[in-house]
Amino acid sequence: MPDQKPNVHVVDHPLVRHHLTHLRSRETTPIQFRAHVRRLASLLAYEATQDLDEEPFEVTTPLTRMTGSVVSSSLGLVPILRAGLGMVEPVLDLVPDAQVWHLGLYRDEETAQPVHYYSKLPPGQPVDLALIVDPMLATGGSAIAALTTLKEWGVPRIKLLSIIAAQDGIDAVSEASPETDIHVCAVDAELNADKFIVPGLGDAGDRTFNTPG
Repeated sequence: MPDQKPNVHVVDHPLVRHHLTHLRSRETTPIQFRAHVRRLASLLAYEATQDLDEEPFEVTTPLTRMTGSVVSSSLGLVPILRAGLGMVEPVLDLVPDAQVWHLGLYRDEETAQPVHYYSKLPPGQPVDLALIVDPMLATGGSAIAALTTLKEWGVPRIKLLSIIAAQDGIDAVSEASPETDIHVCAVDAELNADKFIVPGLGDAGDRTFNTPG
């Protein structure tokens, strides 16, 4: 793996490698696939939320009063439909007050360009931090389209969480939005002629929802 830019964070952990190996296997069933996505999304979210803003909060324990802290940032989860849906629930387990907004993007198989077909972002005040979640970062086209939409909404901080990325996708997103932190579990070397990540794991949406392509 080549040296990465400061905005790229690869989670280096035995549990990540364990679950990722099973996720890649063609023998992994859809129910197993979804479970591994959940575990990896939790580990990614844990790393990506280390710098959330906090504020003091006083509580009464069974023994005394004490001051702890609570998260003060408003957080938005933005799954890119449809594969990104599998990453939402595990992040909500960690941050149950997060808002969830959906962006519908798919890749045109002939041009490999993103097609934007759905957006559910509200007017008015955006969240303080948005986490775009999509299991695969291949060419980077869908991620860049999502970043553009969120910036137009006015989100001041955006992070991208993907389980597997191709180096091409990382380079494209970093060039288009160098201030965006990218959190991934692995960086694969190449894209094939059909713009699929190699070795990759196939089509994450089809494997999540048991819809063979």
